[in-house]
Amino acid sequence: MSKYFLHSKGEGDKYKFFMKATQLEQMREDFIYIKTTKHLTEDKVEQHSECLKDLKRKYLEKEDRYRSLASLDEMHTKLEELQKQMAWALVTEMEKELEPMKEKLQADRHSTEKYDEKVNEWKNKVEDAEKKYKQIQEQLEGITQQVQELQPKCAELKAEAQKCNTRLKSSEVTVHRCKVNLRDLEKDKIQLLSRIKDLKLSISQKTGAESKARAERIEQIQAELENLNHQISTLGQQIDQYQHAICRTKEEQGKMRREQEGLQKSIEVNKRNLQTMESSRSNRLRRFGEQMPALLNAIQDTHRKGLFKHRPRGPLGFLISLKDPELALAVEVCLKGQLLAFTCDNYEDEKVLQGLMAKVLQGGRRPAIITSNFLQQVHDTRKRAVNHPNYPSVLQALEIEDPVVANCLIDQKGIESILLIKNRTEARRVMQGKSPPPNCIHAFSKDGDQIFTNRNYAAEQTRANYLSGDVEEEIRHLQRELENQKAHAMLFQQQMRKLDEDIRQNEGLLRRAHVEQKTTKEKATNLQLELTDLQNVEEPQSEDLRPLEEDLQEIIAKITSKHAECDEARAQMAELKASYETAEQEYKQHKERINTIAEEADSVKEDLSKTDQEVIKCKHHKRHYDEKRSAHLRSIQTLEANLKSKEKEYETSVAKAKEICLERVESRRSAKSLDSEISRLKVKITSQKEQQGDREEIVKQYHEALESYKNMTQQMKNLNSFIKSLDSVMNHRLQAYAELRRFLSARCKYYFDSMLAQRGYSGSMTFDHKNETLSISVQPGQGNKADLSDMRSLSGGERSFSTVCFVLSLWAITEAPFRCLDEFDVYMDMVNRRISMDMMLKVAASQRYRQFIFLTPQNMSSLPESSIIRILRLKDPDRGQRNSQRSQDEDQ
Repeated sequence: MSKYFLHSKGEGDKYKFFMKATQLEQMREDFIYIKTTKHLTEDKVEQHSECLKDLKRKYLEKEDRYRSLASLDEMHTKLEELQKQMAWALVTEMEKELEPMKEKLQADRHSTEKYDEKVNEWKNKVEDAEKKYKQIQEQLEGITQQVQELQPKCAELKAEAQKCNTRLKSSEVTVHRCKVNLRDLEKDKIQLLSRIKDLKLSISQKTGAESKARAERIEQIQAELENLNHQISTLGQQIDQYQHAICRTKEEQGKMRREQEGLQKSIEVNKRNLQTMESSRSNRLRRFGEQMPALLNAIQDTHRKGLFKHRPRGPLGFLISLKDPELALAVEVCLKGQLLAFTCDNYEDEKVLQGLMAKVLQGGRRPAIITSNFLQQVHDTRKRAVNHPNYPSVLQALEIEDPVVANCLIDQKGIESILLIKNRTEARRVMQGKSPPPNCIHAFSKDGDQIFTNRNYAAEQTRANYLSGDVEEEIRHLQRELENQKAHAMLFQQQMRKLDEDIRQNEGLLRRAHVEQKTTKEKATNLQLELTDLQNVEEPQSEDLRPLEEDLQEIIAKITSKHAECDEARAQMAELKASYETAEQEYKQHKERINTIAEEADSVKEDLSKTDQEVIKCKHHKRHYDEKRSAHLRSIQTLEANLKSKEKEYETSVAKAKEICLERVESRRSAKSLDSEISRLKVKITSQKEQQGDREEIVKQYHEALESYKNMTQQMKNLNSFIKSLDSVMNHRLQAYAELRRFLSARCKYYFDSMLAQRGYSGSMTFDHKNETLSISVQPGQGNKADLSDMRSLSGGERSFSTVCFVLSLWAITEAPFRCLDEFDVYMDMVNRRISMDMMLKVAASQRYRQFIFLTPQNMSSLPESSIIRILRLKDPDRGQRNSQRSQDEDQ
């Protein structure tokens, strides 16, 4: 074989020999067998899948029949389960009922502290308000005491002024009497002068022209003196009249000026109200201020941005309306500044609203802001509200849609306790009678008068500015009132101008009278001196003339005395007049002081009224929170009693549930739904029992069909899983097989080249796995590589050596524990045999874990002695036929 193996066998046979030697052939055959088996299995799976469909159909039919029977047991089981769930569902529902009751009880107990705080807070406020009321009342009593102390002195001053006036009148009578006496004396003087003139005329004829001229001059001077004295008296009276007229005119002018200032203020107020009313034609909000629409828009924008926790409400007057328009003035006087106020839920919203007001209402008066928690329902005022059969309260007279606005007005003004009675007299009769309405603080008439049980206050306001319904009528009324006020103002101006003109004229006349009086007195003094000089001249007189002259002198003396008396009476009258004016002025000042104190008392009374209202309001709030606290405590007691009752019911329910099912069963369903389902299930169980057939046969058929279907399904599942796993394993192993084949081919090449190289040969080994061929070429010595394919040029020993190298390279890549080689050196010469034997022994020595068996007809005595080499020599065989046959049998 060694002689002819390398050149007699084909490349395909060499490849097969390589495959068999490396057991790759066996692996390939196993793969082929596995693929064949897999295809058969897939065919079987397809066949079984058809059968499985039929089995499934039969199983489903049996299952439907079985379920119709098994549903009865299920329904019984489900009924028991539902009953258990029902028992514990009732327990769960009671627990759910108990939990909010416990939470509410705990919350109510916690909120009791808040009610206590509120009660104490309003109690302190009531004490503070009563203390303030007492202080104001003491202040009012002090003012009243002061007025009472001033009243006697005022009466004294008035009596003194009246006495002065009486003395003045008496003095005026005395002056008048003096004037009458003077007039009589003047008449006597004229008569005497006439008689003396006649006598002197006769005497003048005797005494001459000088005496006559002197007498005429004396008469002329006396007449002029009389005229001048009369003129001085008249001028004095005129001066007194002018001074009195000027004082009276100035007083009237001051009074008119004060009235004019009040009228001007009223005109300005009405102008603003008219402008507001005209603006409110298109927007009612403008009644509450020109900037009010802009403020509300800013509040709306800020609320949309989320800066307010709750949108503020206001102005409050804009959010209410009247059921009876006639009560507009009464409601406005009652609510006053609250009509323009805003209300906030918390202090953070109040700060934001103040910032908006500061931006929008620059320079104007800002509305008040009331901070109170917003509630979505109106306060229950049935216990503290006034309820009169004929007259409504302010709360009943208003239509308020927003509960927040209603609660704010109830808290701030107590509108549920204020009556509205149109007629003022009827209001006094109702409030100040023997039995005023219960819970009523005070009442208002339609004219705005405020009536308490012990006092009344008239309204300063005459028209409604914010709540009147007819805007056009209000505008017309304001226009008419403005026209009347303007006409009145024009009349005032005319009167003032007239008074100014009168004062100027009287002052001019007074100055002229003073000048004229001074001039007249100087003339009278000069004439009196001249008269004295003329009278001192002595001249002869007749006996008849002397008595007349004596009488004339006596009359003149009387006239002079009367003039002095009259001047004294005038002086006394002037003094009395001055003292009267002083007393009158002191009386007026004292009375003005009393009036000032009285006005102060009015303001104190108003403060006292406000404080009284504040006390009533605080007491009302305290009573309100006392009632709420009592109601709250009663509700806590009721809740505790209900809780105890519920807990007893709960314990009873738990005991019953444990009797039905010891362990607790949780269910998300309600007891009502469970009860309805239990009822339906009982009806269904009854009908199912009536329709039930042969139970055992149906159960048997169902289990048989189920078992068959499960077995077939499991087989199909196992086969499909096996095919899938087999495909995965086969793909992996085929890759490993190709890699192993490539690796073994490379190792075989390497070992073959190394074996040949030990003899100095060169060669090549080419594997074509695709075509399953193996070509081997050997070149002895260092020849040309182009001659490697020429195998026929090798001798028998060279071919045997090449065969040994090929076999040894196959041994190097195989894993068999036994290696056998027969007659490998038959055709070798001694050199190749020796080299081959050394090579094989070397390989065997390097692989002691394997056993090498070499069969050769040659003598092996030349081999070295070694513990790993054992030589067995056989006897020489017989050459006969028999021995030949036996030898063949042994070889086989």
